[in-house]
Amino acid sequence: MRGMGKLRRVGLAPGILLDEPQPLAAQMQLMHYRKDSADGVLPASIQAAQALIAASKEGVTWLHIQGLPDKTVLEDMGARFGLHHLLLEDIQSRDQRPKLEEYIEHIFVVLVVPRWQDGEVVLEQMSLLLSENYVLSIHDSCHDITGILRERLAQPSSRLRIHSADFLFYTLMDLIIDQIYPLLERFGTTIDALEERLVVKPDRNALPDIQQAKRTLNRLRRELWPTREVISHLIRGVQNEPLLEAGLKPYLNDLYDHTISIMDMLETYRDTVAGLIDIHLSSVSNRLNEIMRTLTVISTLFIPLTFISGVYGMNFGSSSDSPFAMPELRMYFGYPIILGLMLSVAVGMLFFFKRKGWIFTQDRPKPPFDGAPR
Repeated sequence: MRGMGKLRRVGLAPGILLDEPQPLAAQMQLMHYRKDSADGVLPASIQAAQALIAASKEGVTWLHIQGLPDKTVLEDMGARFGLHHLLLEDIQSRDQRPKLEEYIEHIFVVLVVPRWQDGEVVLEQMSLLLSENYVLSIHDSCHDITGILRERLAQPSSRLRIHSADFLFYTLMDLIIDQIYPLLERFGTTIDALEERLVVKPDRNALPDIQQAKRTLNRLRRELWPTREVISHLIRGVQNEPLLEAGLKPYLNDLYDHTISIMDMLETYRDTVAGLIDIHLSSVSNRLNEIMRTLTVISTLFIPLTFISGVYGMNFGSSSDSPFAMPELRMYFGYPIILGLMLSVAVGMLFFFKRKGWIFTQDRPKPPFDGAPR
């Protein structure tokens, strides 16, 4: 779980690696390519990658680790490639925000890979390391997203082959950012369904779903916002300029535009979710108003009926000689006449309410405005 790494490291010295079992064993993929060829190396290992880098005077070597490397693997990697102990700690902690760090011979980038799983957003970490003629990538997940790059490298016409290691470094960042678009589109579909649910049939269970969507969007924004700063830093330039060719800048600019687009989508969805709370409250209020209106109509209908029945329930009419006796009480059809009167009053009131538009009303769609004067 993201965020637990810092808790386990409380009180430890910086750069200390934890010796603990990893739930997901690390799997390695090793490739070496040049303009005219691209070959995978089996068995893939850190030692094989080091030997291949030392023996190859041209081409690019790419070592990808899928899963969670343990302490032994990270220490071996650090010793063979000369990696800083703080860099290794960042790889193992798995709770880093997107960031860029510069070392003498390396550029190290941490990015967040969001993924949709079982109706929730899962945030994973991918660490990228660029050196002169090789790239290391570590993805702490069982879902490999780099297979498409290996397929591209296998094609003779692949543009990846004619570029140096920095272009592979950029391509991996572009692949990570591309994972965000389908997730946001799927999340947008969920928000649309929630909005329709609030409008058509509001219920009390919708509010927890709105709050969950709001928390997810806030979390995505917090984790993805620094990605734009990482790309901006690469565009402005790093101290280790030889690792990034000048021709890479247009691609980085395009990548920066993608991050801006993602942030715009996130802000739009956040505004929409914030509006859903108002829609929910309005729907609940309208529902309550409909219930109160129905109860009011029923109560109003029974007011005159209660008055009539109350008047004739006083039974002042037992003396036939009294001039104030109720004559209706001695009528042969008095009882059905009074019932008919009460029914007529009720029907008349219903007709009056209907004519006023207080009951039996439906919202009719307004005709589209065509701009013509009426």
